Amino acid sequence: MDITANIDKTQENPFFLPYNTPHDTVPFDRIKTEHYEEAFMEGIRRDDEAIDKLINDPEEPTFENTLTRVDLSKGEHYYDLLDRVSSVFSCMLSAETSDEMDALAQKLNPILTKHANDVSLNRRLFERIKYVYEHHRELTPEESMLLQTSYDGFVRSGALLSDEDKEKLRRLTEEASMLSLQFSQNLLKENKAFTLHITDEAQLDGLPDTAREAAAVAAKEHNLEGWVFTLDFPSYSPFMTYSTCRELRKQMYMARNTVCTHENTENNLEICKRLVNLRREIAQLLGFKTYAEYVLKNRVAGNARNVYKLLDDLIDAYKPTAIKEVSDIEKLAKKTEGKDFKVMPWDFSYYSHKLQLKKFNIDSEMLRPYFELSKVIQGVFGLANRLYGITFKENKDIQVYHPDVKAYEVFDKDGSYLAVFYADFHPRKGKQGGAWMTEYQGQWIDRKGENVRPHVSVVMNLTKPTDEKPALLTLGEVETFLHEFGHSLHGMFANTRFESLSGTNVWWDFVELPSQFMENFSVEKEFLRTFAFHYQTGEPLPDELIDRIVKSRNFMAAYACLRQVSFGLLDMAYYTKKETFDEDIIPFEKKAWKKQTVNTFLSRLAQKGFLNIDKSGKRAIYIPSVTSKKFYENYAQEIVKDSYNGAIKDFIAAFTAGNKLSAAEKAELLSYIQTL
Repeated sequence: MDITANIDKTQENPFFLPYNTPHDTVPFDRIKTEHYEEAFMEGIRRDDEAIDKLINDPEEPTFENTLTRVDLSKGEHYYDLLDRVSSVFSCMLSAETSDEMDALAQKLNPILTKHANDVSLNRRLFERIKYVYEHHRELTPEESMLLQTSYDGFVRSGALLSDEDKEKLRRLTEEASMLSLQFSQNLLKENKAFTLHITDEAQLDGLPDTAREAAAVAAKEHNLEGWVFTLDFPSYSPFMTYSTCRELRKQMYMARNTVCTHENTENNLEICKRLVNLRREIAQLLGFKTYAEYVLKNRVAGNARNVYKLLDDLIDAYKPTAIKEVSDIEKLAKKTEGKDFKVMPWDFSYYSHKLQLKKFNIDSEMLRPYFELSKVIQGVFGLANRLYGITFKENKDIQVYHPDVKAYEVFDKDGSYLAVFYADFHPRKGKQGGAWMTEYQGQWIDRKGENVRPHVSVVMNLTKPTDEKPALLTLGEVETFLHEFGHSLHGMFANTRFESLSGTNVWWDFVELPSQFMENFSVEKEFLRTFAFHYQTGEPLPDELIDRIVKSRNFMAAYACLRQVSFGLLDMAYYTKKETFDEDIIPFEKKAWKKQTVNTFLSRLAQKGFLNIDKSGKRAIYIPSVTSKKFYENYAQEIVKDSYNGAIKDFIAAFTAGNKLSAAEKAELLSYIQTL
């Protein structure tokens, strides 16, 4: 039966019609903003119709007629409409939004949230699922997982609550959903609103040609003379790294780090506070003490105590090195600027770059000419071919939503069709910052046994081409590409019966495994040799530069780790609240970071006997109780115990693996070992 049955009034809406495109890909060229609302409303109506049929089925609930029910009475894909339009709309809100799309999202969000609650809080629907959960036939492992996740999903969405509490949950979730949307929209608007417009070329001092040329292109896009810098990472990062104009670095830093905190319509401070309280209230309504407890129930950590232990362990391991890293930067800055110079946050990237040059003689600009985007794409695809046997072929007949986007067919090692892969590379006005992987179509095996293959997408914000040069990436951007590509491989290789369990629909803790694996290739010489050629001369990336890359790999790694730890600590500070959160956001965050990253570290040193704490005065005074030599001896012993199960031989082998000892050092080490 034709899926357009009973919807004559909507014949022109592409969501209601067969796409008739390669691999049934989204016909972006035919979709208009006005099509979304119509499709959403009809999709909700059809969803309600399908659920009504299900809960009124007189047959005894079974796995087949409840969890994997197929209704073909009105056509093959009649009841897929809501999923169909939702996947496109949500992706476009992040990758290619507009004022009209944002307004539509505001209008539709409460309607969609209400519908989601209508489904998850439907008593009769849950009763059928509960009956199957308690009276099912013997299931395959995959079927068991679907049943378990379905049952747990309903419970975690409030199915066991009283009618009164269900209504309260509705109010809380609807408000939280609207505020989350507003938060995201405010963030995008405020980020895109800021520009640093420069007309005096002297203010470009220190900036490499790539940054200057990109800023000139940005100025033209804004219909301005001179140069424009934005908060998009490919513009922001080079400016903070290379600009000698300290006041301008400060201006850029403050703009980026005070986004959505100003007295305007995009201020997110009160939204943040309200969201923290709403999530706490939702969690407590569902029987949890805190929102963290609610989230962690289905994570490897299990509870807040284990999270804090991990964070504290990371602080213990990385803090001494991080302190030294920061100290080295401060020393270099004072040596350059004078002993009274105080390093501020907007100085950090600038002087850390100077230190990296001094220690390793390498920076991102040296490498850019070897990382031309089209060659990087070939390299990444070639790596996938060597590792997994898959191939990529650009297909320009597949519609894309922006000229920056490329669409590829992906073929398995046996030549069979595997997936569609979209790659969206560059920043633009309607695109959120950062990088992510998403799907326009998941993977599943239908009732006829056909393996429906996925349509996956990676969205990034990589350096754009200029009038003078093609897109030349930094090593960090190559790593980002590999990371997101790893996620896309996870989606492309999906081979599961049920879409909700397929591809990246795994526990949060495990979804990063493929991405982490792939990004490690960014510094492998064998991989770099396949694509890293100078875009003008064709010369390969010199071995000397590759060696410097490897040697500098851990530069500022401890500081970077603690930076990530601070985000985790802040998250936990918010979401371990048991009572109403009414503190001022900015002081609260400073307190959370300071307490956990400094005071906690010092307190743990005191617990281990490395410090004495004098609390007799207004301020605590920390007095070392051991020499630095003794501290590092004890620290090394802890590493041997915790990481090498007490095997000193293994520790020495690991420690010396990347360090060539001189003949004198070898003799001294052997002599020492003989005394043990």
